[in-house]
Amino acid sequence: MAKRDPDKSARNRIISRMKTELRNLLPEVLNDIGLTNEASLNAKIGSKNDEFFDLKNEVVNTPEEFINKWLKGLKARINSSHSPNHKWIMDMAKKHKSFKKYLMLFLERSYLNHFEELSKNRPNPSQSELWIGQTNANYGLLVTSRFQNGKWENDKSEIRAFKQGYWTIGHVMETGLVIPEKNKVFKFADVEQYLLFFTDTLVRNSGSKYEYELAEYYADFVRASGKPLDVPLLIPEFRYLGLEKNHQYRLDFLIINPYTLSKVGFELSPWSTHGYLSKTKGLTQKEINQMALDNFEKEMKKHRSYFRKHEIVTLIFTDEQLKDCKKLFDEEMAIHLDPEKPPTQLSFEIMEEFE
Repeated sequence: MAKRDPDKSARNRIISRMKTELRNLLPEVLNDIGLTNEASLNAKIGSKNDEFFDLKNEVVNTPEEFINKWLKGLKARINSSHSPNHKWIMDMAKKHKSFKKYLMLFLERSYLNHFEELSKNRPNPSQSELWIGQTNANYGLLVTSRFQNGKWENDKSEIRAFKQGYWTIGHVMETGLVIPEKNKVFKFADVEQYLLFFTDTLVRNSGSKYEYELAEYYADFVRASGKPLDVPLLIPEFRYLGLEKNHQYRLDFLIINPYTLSKVGFELSPWSTHGYLSKTKGLTQKEINQMALDNFEKEMKKHRSYFRKHEIVTLIFTDEQLKDCKKLFDEEMAIHLDPEKPPTQLSFEIMEEFE
């Protein structure tokens, strides 16, 4: 049985006490504002969240920040649209202390009810789909995928509610990999099936012995993990232009931190494929140097492009590091596969203790 999260249990107890307090306030509030029941009152308040600020993308770290954004949104709506429903909330809060207390407590409880969704970093719509793999053997990894009008897209309204860690083993087990322009999803029965698909379909298809060796080390890392679903994905062959037919770049490997969403790329650059110059017979040294410079510039342009478009910082490994792929994996990649969860600004155990 999974161990209970003591902080989450403390939050649930705080929410329960808030519910009791709201119920105790209710008779006086209803009498003051002239409504007849709890449902109609909560509907007037609780239906406004999406109107007042961008719940899909904004990260809200505290109840106070949530309430502040809500009230600012309320005031902005009153000033711009003169909506009687919005003005009613403001007028009642100014006129009746009972309603103001109820409103503040209701909003605080709303935040705590959706704390995990509202406080976590989440990818914006443009960053919430990845396309990987070779041309005609590529797959999509989305967050809340749906097939519409012959193509895959995310249900943007549900991205924040995604339960798994973004871009983790748990993510791909939840969503599977989608097939471009086909209403088909490649699902995995268990983690081992995904790891086999990862190593012997996604990575082996690249033809790189170094990529394949590193992929095997990654698979072993996941198998040894006490929480394999929480391990970030080692994303292979990330396509710079997604589904664009005019292929430009692919990144050997990518890891995305599920908490901060920061990205680090890994490019394997052995001399045999990235530096060796063929067909130099008859060329002058100046011409050979120019060919080498062009190759170097092309490689650097690729990494700059990935940084500008996708905010990926790329680490480059050459023959010296590739001589020992186990050491490369242990020292350069594994540290990104066990990220620490940033400490939350709220400790509900402490809050409960000092109530």
